[in-house]
Amino acid sequence: MKKIAIEIKWGLLFSIATLVWMIIENVVGLHDKYISKHLIYTNLFAIIAIAIYFLALKEKKHSIFNGKMTWRQGFISGVTLSIVISFLSPLVQYITFTLITPQFFTNIIKYAVENKVQTQEQAEAYFSLKNYMLQGVFGGLSMGVFTSAIVAFILKTKNYKN
Repeated sequence: MKKIAIEIKWGLLFSIATLVWMIIENVVGLHDKYISKHLIYTNLFAIIAIAIYFLALKEKKHSIFNGKMTWRQGFISGVTLSIVISFLSPLVQYITFTLITPQFFTNIIKYAVENKVQTQEQAEAYFSLKNYMLQGVFGGLSMGVFTSAIVAFILKTKNYKN
């Protein structure tokens, strides 16, 4: 457990940041009044997500690898962080859509149907807690691995071989 303490810490911070972001989205009306703008603005969270990965891998580099880290070491740490985030994702989704914004699915389904983006059946199948939990797990893993590869490349120690 001590080997992945940094990843656990930053995975928890990522989850908290996600919940805070969801509260902000809900408060500014992106889950109801301005739901048509939700897809655009929710993607801004990627900046925060990348920053968290960067800070996590930077801490790992300095705390565990004594300031010298290979791409592989950084990538493995980032993938581990992605696994922690994906593991916590269903709980984050549950909290988001039952406590923070329980009306979200009703609102987004109504918007999708009224704007002929999807049929009622398609919208109900896509916009559900179960589907969002699955998307959170698999999206967290795939985007996390991609982000880990890039951040590890940026933070690797130049010309260092372990």
